[in-house]
This record gives sequence, structure tokens and C-alpha cells, in this order.
Amino acid sequence: MAKRKALIALLISSLVAPVALGADAERLRNAEAVLTEMAGAADKGIPTSLIGKAQCIAIIPGVKKGAIGIGGQYGRGYISCRTDDRKAWSAPGGLRIEGGSIGLQLGGTDTDLILLVMPGRGPERLLSNKFTVGADAAVAAGPVGRQTSAQTDATMMAEMLAWSRARGVFAGISLQGSSFRDDSGENKELYGRDITNKEIVSGKVPVPKGAEGLMKALSKY
Repeated sequence: MAKRKALIALLISSLVAPVALGADAERLRNAEAVLTEMAGAADKGIPTSLIGKAQCIAIIPGVKKGAIGIGGQYGRGYISCRTDDRKAWSAPGGLRIEGGSIGLQLGGTDTDLILLVMPGRGPERLLSNKFTVGADAAVAAGPVGRQTSAQTDATMMAEMLAWSRARGVFAGISLQGSSFRDDSGENKELYGRDITNKEIVSGKVPVPKGAEGLMKALSKY
């Protein structure tokens, strides 16, 4: 009887676990890799000093151009924000980007995107029901490597900074007209219930096991 109960419990757990941790594991791994590679490229990557100043970070691997129409794009990734004491990053919330045009310079190649949201009204805007670049706030192209000192004024004034990479090369970016919104389906699979990004990044939601790798990468900044 005891063995039978143990077997039943094991079968139930094998069915329940994917519901609570059923978010796209590959997407979580890709987001971790994108952050590590784009911020870890020394003088040729995203300045880590800017990540240290950011209130939130959005990482969207493999944004696809033309997925929802000519000139448009579609991508899914994650957002995390600093906790109140700024000593840690919050659990990740699912994020979608749609519409607009990334303005890829390298054809139809998938593009990795990282968006830093600086302290101020930027985080509140990005965490609203739907945020559109240009209509709700502007996003500036972030500097790479040693360009930081040469663009101090631009980076200090911008609410949001963005970097894109295609085929391993940082490329020019234009997010005008792009919209960002909660990926409610991803959040439900990742946390096992309906939950908004605003609630997730409050710092009160535990990090799900499936996102531990991404959080470890974020903890370096």
C-alpha cells in the first residue's frame, strides 16, 4: 500500500510540475545567454555600469522581423526590476514585444534585444497594461563599451536605453511604434496562476525554479 501511494504521488508530481514550471525552458536559457554575452563582452558589450544604475531590465531573445506583417516584429522575453533595497533583482515576468520596426540592418535575422529602464517614470510606464514606444515614452539607443563616457548626457537623460544584436554583432535599433505588454500566458505557466508583471517585480514573489539560471546571471549586475 505504501509503495502504491508513493507511486501515485510520483505520478501526480510529474503531472503537476510542468504546470507550475511549464514556461518555455529554452527561452529562459536563451535570455540568460543573451544577457551574459551582450553584457560580458568587455569593451565591446553593454556597459555594466549602466546595468548597475537601471531600475528594470527587459531581455528578449530572438525577436523576429516580419512575424506579424511587413516591417513589424514579434518577440517574447522577460522583465526583472530591482527590489526596494536595490540589493537584488525581482523574479522575472513574461514580456511581449509587437508591432513597430526594429530596423534590422542584417536582413531577416532574429535579433536579441536588451532594454534598460532607468529610475523615474520609465518602470511604471513599461509595467502599465500596454506601453508603446514613441506614444508613451522614447527609447534611446544605448552606447557600447567605451562609448559610455562620450554619451554621458544622452544616457543620463534617457528613460530607457536599448541594445540589439544580430548574428553576434551589435546593430542599429529603432523601436518606434513597438508595444510592450505582459505575456500573461508565460506568467501563468511559470507561476502556476494568473499574475501580472507589476505584481511579480514587486519583489514579493519567489523566483520559480525554472528561472534560477537567469537570476544567477542577473545577480552579477
